[in-house]
Amino acid sequence: MLLLVGLGNPGPKDVNNRHNIGFKIIDAVNSHFKLSKQKPKFKGLLTTGLIGEHKVYAIKPLTFMNNSGTAIKELIDYFKIDAKNVIVFHDDLDIDFGKIKAKFGGSSAGHHGIESIDKFIGKDYSRVRIGIGHPKDKKKVNNHVLEDFKEDEEEQIKDIADNIVKLLPTLLEKKIDLFSSKVNQSLNGI
Repeated sequence: MLLLVGLGNPGPKDVNNRHNIGFKIIDAVNSHFKLSKQKPKFKGLLTTGLIGEHKVYAIKPLTFMNNSGTAIKELIDYFKIDAKNVIVFHDDLDIDFGKIKAKFGGSSAGHHGIESIDKFIGKDYSRVRIGIGHPKDKKKVNNHVLEDFKEDEEEQIKDIADNIVKLLPTLLEKKIDLFSSKVNQSLNGI
């Protein structure tokens, strides 16, 4: 069993902001792989289904970003999912807009959603960091992550989500480096 987690904030005003790119990825996964209808469970919106031969749960925590770990902990305890079978999709300021980096374990790099998950389940899980770019001025960081995507960025976000979804089976096989390079290559048109 695998758990896919998309980080974001549940408020209606947050739907299209940069901090919610994890929610957008889970929505794309749910749609593409025809996972079950979203149900409110474990402090989030939960879906389930098969991706290839993998039984998958996908959740968008409704606890707000900084408390995401509480929802994840409840879910993995209930279904007895090992933390190493958790994959979290989230925004990252330090990666150029439109690029992704995937890794297993590591530090939170100051991302409060990841810090919350680390606190509740440890650091031994996979993360797919999706670049939202950096505003170049530290004072603008908070506003940047909470701003909506610009109109010209919308199409790129859809392309990023489509490429992640297309290559998700590679990620589920734990071929993390191959997944990262293929997603980035397809975004570059290579």
